[in-house]
Amino acid sequence: MADTDSVVSPTAIARRVVEAILAQKLAPGQRLGEQALADLFGVSRTMVREALMQLQARGFVEVQSKRGWFVVQPSAEEACDAFAARRIVESGILADAGRPLAQVIRTLRAHVRDEQQAIEGADAATRAFLLADFHVCLAEQMGHRLLTDVLRDLTARTTLAATLYQSRHEASESCAEHAAIVAALEDGDTARARTLMLAHIGNVERALEPEAAPDADVQRLRAALVPVAPRRGVG
Repeated sequence: MADTDSVVSPTAIARRVVEAILAQKLAPGQRLGEQALADLFGVSRTMVREALMQLQARGFVEVQSKRGWFVVQPSAEEACDAFAARRIVESGILADAGRPLAQVIRTLRAHVRDEQQAIEGADAATRAFLLADFHVCLAEQMGHRLLTDVLRDLTARTTLAATLYQSRHEASESCAEHAAIVAALEDGDTARARTLMLAHIGNVERALEPEAAPDADVQRLRAALVPVAPRRGVG
């Protein structure tokens, strides 16, 4: 059953779009039709437009004249900036952390177990979402509420980069690296946890293949040179 305006807000729609990006269910360059989204959520196009404008301000979508809204395709430089920002934020979160409470460790361990189950179950969307959400969960569990939303956006940006540039980093590798970070935190060794986090982010970034991304100019040229159907009757 479709949602209604009374229970769906532009912010809620924007959150669903970001979650779909984290799950790699929305790809870079994918079109987001206003009417299609309005029908999906059971709301007005005005509300959808407000949500898309929120996403545009956060750098997730762009509007193209006479074509509509599209998920952004981050450049290699933009991807590099996003990874650099994640290093600063995530290492900072761990740098000033004391020994985490038992509940924090239990939550993080449960998250890693969910990752493992998703990997074993070959659930691609859930697997992608959980692997990305680990970092958001970590910030939240460490009590950094203001940074949780910031890190969600940064992680979504790097997820778009991983999708666009065909990351070679295996899900099982990420899961194992997450488990090692949690183990270091459980031992109270936050310095090691920070080192492991920086290495993990670096591993994900190095696994990208920028040359695999479609060149926008080449795409436009290819589209422009599609053969034009000849007019009938022209000799």
